Amino acid sequence: MNRNQKTGIGCGAAGCLGLLLVAVFGAGVYVYYQQRRPPTSRNANISITTSNTNSSIDDSSNANSSNANSSNSSDETSSSMSDDDKHKLFQAAGTTGDNELILRVLRKIGYGSGIGRDYEDFVKAHVSWALNNVQFIISVNTPEKARAYVEAHLDD
Repeated sequence: MNRNQKTGIGCGAAGCLGLLLVAVFGAGVYVYYQQRRPPTSRNANISITTSNTNSSIDDSSNANSSNANSSNSSDETSSSMSDDDKHKLFQAAGTTGDNELILRVLRKIGYGSGIGRDYEDFVKAHVSWALNNVQFIISVNTPEKARAYVEAHLDD
């Protein structure tokens, strides 16, 4: 076998491997977005459980007004916060893994218990925010650092 034949076989194998990797990556992206698709039924019951509270809200019956009522007191606070500050608090609270703290942050930034179209839009925007703010995410990458950030900024 001469050098040109070896090169041809190597390039052919590399091309096949590249196509295989592209196919696997494409399948992974497809599965990821299929799992993130919102449920088609808007009559689902959603339960939120914290260490002290066990509440169930029927999404089809007034979830938005329930959310609005629970966040009325934080409307002034959430409107005075920049979107960047809201995303930072949200990211840090999520990193702590503390459900009670996450709910406090959601109330602070104006999303009550995290139910409703506005909250869904915020979470979608958070993905873009996260891609542009990797440095901040790295700065609160442990539950301890994240909790310290939230506690320092939650009552501002």
